[in-house]
Amino acid sequence: MILGIIVLIIVSAVTIFLSISFYITIFGGGPFVPTPMISVHKVLKAAKIKKGDKVYDIGAGDGRFVHFASKDYGANGVGFEMDPFVYFIAKMRQKFWKWKGKIIYGDFQKHSLKDADVLVCYMMPRTLAKFQKKFDKELKKGTKIVSYGFHIGSWKPKKVIKKEGKIAQIFIYQVS
Repeated sequence: MILGIIVLIIVSAVTIFLSISFYITIFGGGPFVPTPMISVHKVLKAAKIKKGDKVYDIGAGDGRFVHFASKDYGANGVGFEMDPFVYFIAKMRQKFWKWKGKIIYGDFQKHSLKDADVLVCYMMPRTLAKFQKKFDKELKKGTKIVSYGFHIGSWKPKKVIKKEGKIAQIFIYQVS
């Protein structure tokens, strides 16, 4: 009897957890698709991050951009993830593999980006276009925005790094 209740609670919790994750995938920024590690390093190199830079990843996923920006470049890396399942994965990586940076559970739109030096994103084009208004309003002059794979709304990139093998295009913007 008790075992049956425990199983029911676990199944119910997992169902709710996955339903929330599915809802966020459909109506949020897009599905969780981990960026290949080779691409993570190429994006961060292209961003020309300096020690102490404030680097935001607005759909942090498992936290790999945040971790390597902090570890390899000495940046103050912060990622936002609103999918509870993916956030859990990011926190486990931090705990067990000693990944660096900070992962915040929640929607980045509820946080100010005014202190960003570099903004990293890997989101669908429609989602990026929707966020362009927030970027225009909050990002300070000189902030670099590096988008892996997709162009941002009506912005004109400062530089485009062409697709190379399995690495997608990288769009680099700078607020002027």
